This record gives sequence, C-alpha cells and structure tokens, in this order.
Amino acid sequence: MATQTEAGKAFEYALVKKTYELLSQYHSVELKEDSSLQVAKKCFDLFSVKEQDKYLRTAITAIQHIIEIEPKLENPSSAYDILTLQIAADSEGIKGDVRDVLLLRSSQNWEIGISAKNNHKAVKHSRLSDKIDFGKEWLSLSCSTSYFNKVLPIFQELRQLKEQHELWRNLSGKHTRFYMPVLEAFKNELMQLDRQNPSIVPANLLRYLIGNKDFYKVIKRSGKTEIYGFHLYNTLNKSAEKVKPKFKVPRLKLPTRIIEIILKPNSTDTIILTCDEGWQISFRIHNASSKVEPSLKFDINLIGQPPSLYTHHLNW
Repeated sequence: MATQTEAGKAFEYALVKKTYELLSQYHSVELKEDSSLQVAKKCFDLFSVKEQDKYLRTAITAIQHIIEIEPKLENPSSAYDILTLQIAADSEGIKGDVRDVLLLRSSQNWEIGISAKNNHKAVKHSRLSDKIDFGKEWLSLSCSTSYFNKVLPIFQELRQLKEQHELWRNLSGKHTRFYMPVLEAFKNELMQLDRQNPSIVPANLLRYLIGNKDFYKVIKRSGKTEIYGFHLYNTLNKSAEKVKPKFKVPRLKLPTRIIEIILKPNSTDTIILTCDEGWQISFRIHNASSKVEPSLKFDINLIGQPPSLYTHHLNW
C-alpha cells in the first residue's frame, strides 16, 4: 500500500503531466525534467491504472479551472515567452514555500504555485522536543527558559524509555503523562510570546503554516476536486494584458490578534487557536512512531479560514 508521501508525489506528477498535455498543444511549454519529476513519476507508477485515472481526472479538472482564473497560463506575451512547469524540491518547504508544483514565465518574472493534497487538509506535521525551539523555528521569537524547564523532564523520560526499546502501546496513561503536560507548556508559551510581542505571533504563525508565497491548494477527494486560493501577497489572479481572469480571487489578511487558545472539548491531545480575520488552527499532538522517541509530533490543521477565501469544488 502506498504511503501518504507517495500518494502526494503521484498527485504532483498527475498535475504537471495534465498541465503539459493541455497547454503544450497551443503554446511553448517546457517540462523541467529533474530528480523531483523522476521521483514523482516513480510514485505515480506505483498505482494501478484505475487509481492513476483518478489522479489524472482530478488534475485536469483543477488545471482547467486554474486557467480560467490565471489567464497568463495560456496567453504568452510573445513567441519567446515560454511557460515552464516543474515540481518543487522538498527543500523549498523547509524554506517556507509550501508549493509543490510551479508554473513560471521567467520572461515576465511571473509564477504561480499549487499545493497538491491527496484527501487531506493538514498544513504541517511539526515536532516538539526539549531540543527544538519552536518559537525560534516557527515565529522567529525564542522560547523562554521556563518553557524548556517544563518540557525537559517529560522528554528525558521518553529518552530513557527509548533506550529501553519501549513501545507506545505498552505505556499506560500516555495522554496524562506526556501529551497534556507538553500541550499545556506549548499553549502557555505561545500565549506568553504573544503578550511580549503584540500582533507579531499570529501573523508569523500563519506565515510558518502556509508559507511566504501565494498558492492554490488542490485537494483530491473521491469523485471531487477542491481548489482554494491562498492569496496574501498579491501575486495571484493577474490579467494577461487585455485578458482578465473569469473569477476574482480575493486577497486575504493575515491575523494580528489571538482571540483564545483552548483545549478542544472532550479531548486530551488537541488545542484550538482562534485568531482574528477568520483564522482558526488546531494542533493535535501524537506519537509519530510505534517506538517511543524523545519527541512528539503535531498534526496542524486550518479548521477556520477567512470567509473571503476563494473556494471552488468540481465534481468529476
């Protein structure tokens, strides 16, 4: 059975394949053949013909609609204006660019990107440990000594259990022993950083989660394609000279204020962060492996988004 990573790579390949096939019939299009493309194709080839067809159908419905809102894709400025398609290297995500597929016209200094998701909306899978300063990595604001003093004993115990080759399933009370104390320390530190740095934390957190580039998120569902326009930096939805987009993709505002941080009702592993401008984020903590490790992992999801977020669902 293919992993989530392999499924994601297969979807990326389907997107560049269908984009190339659709646009190269009438325009100059270059598909960048590099190691990222090779890896994605290998993942695509892992699937049955039936599953490949689902990826391709999702991809074609997505790109046909994106062409309608991004007219530069099929309207070059000259005969020398080549559209380049490429799959982004994984290292770009580390640098703050969440886009998986890039579509570029270098002669115009223009580009758009697509974040390809296979049946899920998770935006990040970040780790916490006594060795990781999440404040510095996520927000450019260092965590306090008090935070590390609180989490250090918890992760030291996990480190000892790892040395004993312990498995998570054999541990009793993992939620009260490990999850909840780490969640509480994380929540309190986030609130403290916000008090010390008014209006900075929510905006930096969103930039960490959804990147520093505008993008379209395309999600493959069963029989359906979902498209979302994350338009924060005014680079999407541009006209191609006299050809205007068929639909408007509104610009979104970054949050400036944390309204509340609470433990999700009836939960021992998830906190909910609510900000202004319609942004709401869930952080679910869990063990990433069956073996005990001296770290814990977050599934971070955008569960609330601005009402103006461009949203389009297409059945196929």
